[in-house]
Amino acid sequence: MNDMLDLAGIGIGPFNLSLAALLSPLPQCRAKFFERRESFSWHPGMMLPGTQMQTSYLKDLVTPVDPSNPYSFLSYLVKKGRFYRFINADYPRVRRVEFADYLRWVAGQLTNLSFNAGVEAVGFEGHGFKLSGAGLGDVHSRHLVVATGMKPNIPTWIERHVGEHCLHSHHYVGVDFSVAGKRVVIIGGGQSGAEIFLDLMAGMRGRAEEIIWISRRPNLEPLDETAFINEYFTPDYVRHFHKLPEQRKPPIVSSHKLTGDGVSPATLQVLSQYLYDCDFLSGDTTPYAILPYRDVHLVGRDKNAYRLHMRNGFNNSDQVVVADKIILATGYHYQLPSCLDDVIGRLDLDQEGYPRLREDYTVAWDGPAQHRIYMQNAGRNSHGVADAQLSLAAWRSALIINSLLGKTVYHVDPHPTALQWAGDSGRRDMPADGMGHLAKIYQVG
Repeated sequence: MNDMLDLAGIGIGPFNLSLAALLSPLPQCRAKFFERRESFSWHPGMMLPGTQMQTSYLKDLVTPVDPSNPYSFLSYLVKKGRFYRFINADYPRVRRVEFADYLRWVAGQLTNLSFNAGVEAVGFEGHGFKLSGAGLGDVHSRHLVVATGMKPNIPTWIERHVGEHCLHSHHYVGVDFSVAGKRVVIIGGGQSGAEIFLDLMAGMRGRAEEIIWISRRPNLEPLDETAFINEYFTPDYVRHFHKLPEQRKPPIVSSHKLTGDGVSPATLQVLSQYLYDCDFLSGDTTPYAILPYRDVHLVGRDKNAYRLHMRNGFNNSDQVVVADKIILATGYHYQLPSCLDDVIGRLDLDQEGYPRLREDYTVAWDGPAQHRIYMQNAGRNSHGVADAQLSLAAWRSALIINSLLGKTVYHVDPHPTALQWAGDSGRRDMPADGMGHLAKIYQVG
């Protein structure tokens, strides 16, 4: 058992990369992270020119809990010789392609990562977990952390048509195709749908015959990133949310949809100005239609074209559009990785298949309590809407490390938000050097 790890990580995306970076200066923890791909990549299919992050660069892999860590975004800028140029450029948001390069830069330096090492099966053998797979051999570990990411969401009514002429936005950039002379339909009214619509309208894939953008949403709805909405992405809120009864959580999560699943205001302004130019100032524009409030429920194949049947929620009419090419900007959904098939029956899952996570991101299971299974990007139902976002990646990693080592390695208790979430919270503790208005809140009943 001398070769046993303290922690084995399944998947190397931004979340386990954050954990690996924060574990790197801690020799007392033997950790290794495994990934089937040959190198690190982050949403390569959506690296469209000019697209921006929707999260501050200060919410990187390490800075929120350890700004002195060498794997911060600012360290990346300094090491690349870009710091002053970046500051002078005064970007409101970091370009997505640069943040992806930052993540690759971190992955290229960490020694606790193993690529070309896919985990195919996980079992428990009494003294710990056994991981096996091609390029991996057998790995033994006391604890696991699973962060395999979301899967592209393919609606059931179109599953059988996915292929050369119907693809998910996840693969948009990586697939070589042309829409020249074709009727194109984009389905999905979020950020990805907007970016793909602008890309196709600009002729980046050839001149289409027409472009139709369909969304179930009543309108092109903006991402809500205002100050107090962003309080949902703080440790204080997540902790209060976690304490709620399970049945109370789903409607709250649903009400927060536009905190992470809308179109950025900057993109909406670009889109509005672009369409103004197309309609009034340009003499040669690809015909287009933007169709909100449409719910596609059936797709048929007629010769070489698709017929999409949809319900118009605005006037309750039935409509049909014809397409040669369909692009699904339909988001992602959670799914436990197949490598856990042998232990899934031992995990405590809710009705949606999400693990019921404790505050430290461990899932309850029927095995020995001294062997823990941590899960990242699996806590939407337990920890709230921030779980799938980068905003709290570093804080969550720090929480996991403190739990793993049984002591406070990283500070995970910043001052609480100005908002009081729980009615029985009494008074807020103010910082020693701060001032504020304190009120006593009484719970009635």
